[in-house]
This record gives sequence, C-alpha cells and structure tokens, in this order.
Amino acid sequence: MNRFFSFSAFTSALLLGTGWGMVACAPDHSERQFLAADTLLVNDSVALFFDPVEATRKTYRIDTLFQSMHRRGFNGAVLMAQHGHILYQKAFGYADFGKKIPLTTRTAFQLASVSKQFTAMAVMMLKQRGKLSYEDSVQRFYPAFPYAGITVRQLLTHRSGLPNYTYFCDQYVTDRRAHLTNQEVIRLLTLHKPAPYYLPGTHFDYSNTGYCLLAAIVEKVAGVPFGDFLGANIFKPLGMSRTLVYDQAGPVIPDRAAGYSAGRRKYDDTYLNGVVGDKGVYSTVEDLFRWELSLYTEKLVRKEVLEEAFTPAHQEPREKNYGFGWRIHTPPGGQPLVFHGGWWQGFNAYVMHGRQDHSTIILLSNVTNGSLHSVQALEEILRNPHSPLDGQR
Repeated sequence: MNRFFSFSAFTSALLLGTGWGMVACAPDHSERQFLAADTLLVNDSVALFFDPVEATRKTYRIDTLFQSMHRRGFNGAVLMAQHGHILYQKAFGYADFGKKIPLTTRTAFQLASVSKQFTAMAVMMLKQRGKLSYEDSVQRFYPAFPYAGITVRQLLTHRSGLPNYTYFCDQYVTDRRAHLTNQEVIRLLTLHKPAPYYLPGTHFDYSNTGYCLLAAIVEKVAGVPFGDFLGANIFKPLGMSRTLVYDQAGPVIPDRAAGYSAGRRKYDDTYLNGVVGDKGVYSTVEDLFRWELSLYTEKLVRKEVLEEAFTPAHQEPREKNYGFGWRIHTPPGGQPLVFHGGWWQGFNAYVMHGRQDHSTIILLSNVTNGSLHSVQALEEILRNPHSPLDGQR
C-alpha cells in the first residue's frame, strides 16, 4: 500500500475486435458485450486516431512480452486500451494456487493504494454537492483531532505531515484478532498523539493516514459507511458490478484472488485490513476500464471539478507531481500521464491513462514477483511497434 512499483510512464495504442485481439484475449460472450457497451463512452473524435494495422502489430508484441513475463512468474490480469479500443486483455495464472482456481479478467484483486483515486472522487463529489470544502480543517469533522492546521486539500495531496498508521498502530494495538477501523485509527491518533513527520503544507510525504482520514470524513459527511457511499455513487452508476470495499462483516467478495508472497505463501489476514480509503477496494480489470472511461466524461463530477484531481499540487514545475489520488507525470515533449500504483500483502496494482490519447494500462497481480518490472518494455513497444524486444536485438 505504501510502496510502489517504479513503472515508467506508458503510452499505449489499442485494439477492439480485430482477429488478433480476439485470439489473444479469448473473451467470452459477456466480455464482448462489455467491450461493445463501454467503448461507446468514448468521443468519436478520439476514436478517429485508431490505426488497426499498427494496433495489431503492437498487440502481438505485447502478448509476446506477457507470455515471457508469465514464464518468469507473472501471475495476474492486464487490460490495455487507447482511443476507445481495447488492445489487449488477458489473465495469467491462478487466483488460488492451492485450489487451482484460474484467474480471469473478472477476478477481483485488492487494489491497495490504487484505491485512493476512489476516495478522492468521493471527496470531490461531496465538494461539488456543497457538503464540504477542500479548505476545511479536519477539526470541522473531528473537533478533538489533535493536529492543528491540516486541511482536506492537504490530506488529498499528501501534504499533511501525519505519521503513518501502518507503523504507529503496531506500538499501540495489542489485541490484533479484530480488524482495526478508521475510527480506531483516529482514536489512537487523538489518544497517543504520535509525532508528525512535518508541519502541514511544508512537505510532500506520502500518507496512508491521510486517506484513512478522508474515508472517515466521507462517512461523517454522507452519513453512511464509506463502502456504501462508493457503491451507490460510483460503482453502481458506472456498472462496476464486481467492485466493492472490503468489509470483514460484509458480503463475500465474488471471484476474489488470494495474495501470495514471492514464494507462493498465502498471506494471512491482518488486523490492518479493516482500515479503508488508503486501500481496501477490490476490483477487476474490466470494472477498472469502466472507471477509466468515466474519467473522460462528466458522469460523476463536472469537468472543472475532475480536472483538479489531475492538476499538480506542487506549484513549482516538475516532471513528477501529485494531484487528488493520482500521481502525475509530464515528460518533456510528451503527453501528461496520470497514474497510481500500490502494494499490499502480495497484491500489486497499477493504473495509468494518458490524458490526450485516452490510453489506459491496468495491471493487477496477486503474487509478489519482480517480473512486473518488465512491463517498462511496453512503453517502447507502444511508442514504436517496430522496436526490438530485449534479447531480440
């Protein structure tokens, strides 16, 4: 959750319905319906840039790369798209090694820190409805909160300076049989007052605690559990039927993958799993593509509200920055890319899209494996379909 794969920025070209795409991905009837319905969300002018011949070439090369990655241990699901067309979607390996349950593109994975973009969207929706302001202090919602001067905006952009709950809770929680909750994290902060890392607004310091607080604020303002708010306001409207927020007392997550170490040891449940907002969303590559498509529309919030999520919080020009729940990369001479990665208990997640060409890369894995770093080769393949793969020069 608080660690990230250092994937390079990707630009991707994509495909829907060509012969190779169907062979590589082998979608069933329901998946074909999914493709046909959701690609209608994309503006026709964007789709005009789609080149089937070039996309077919890239699809072949991408599949070659992923087959090689799978042989080296990659276990997960992938979906890539651009200009409104899916280029590649496929699953490799097992959701449960012991039971030999295969992964599919409809398997639900823990998104780890990729969950933060949904937390940020919930806050933006409440802001649009006039229920809160980005400049509100945490004390507006939790008057006894002991750290002064921290605003909602600073929580969104990781500039609160708060200590990381994944570290300090180990000092204060002795009974770990029950799951910790967001409210319990706030109680521990209020009771023990662990030292902040920085004064608010002075430094960027990636904070899982900040997004735990944001989820609690959403609950306080909306008057419903965080997962219920996301379900009613984001997942259901977008047709994300296989996406939900983890709740130990809630419904069983269907087709859920288990998380494994590099040695394929299944991770045990941990008391920290009950904290959500910074992590805790389970989803599939198909549902995440629906989410990605919605970010080019006003289906959830107005354009000007959404654009702030993709606006660098740091005022000084720089290649890498952070918005609301998204990392931002603006390479010299290249298109702006927004992305996020995450890690938690064997699960690795990475989501990226290019703002200009509507490119999307969604990678979900349930086994810790260094072969994921090989996806950096995708950047060159997608930029230049004629470039040689490693070992083929």
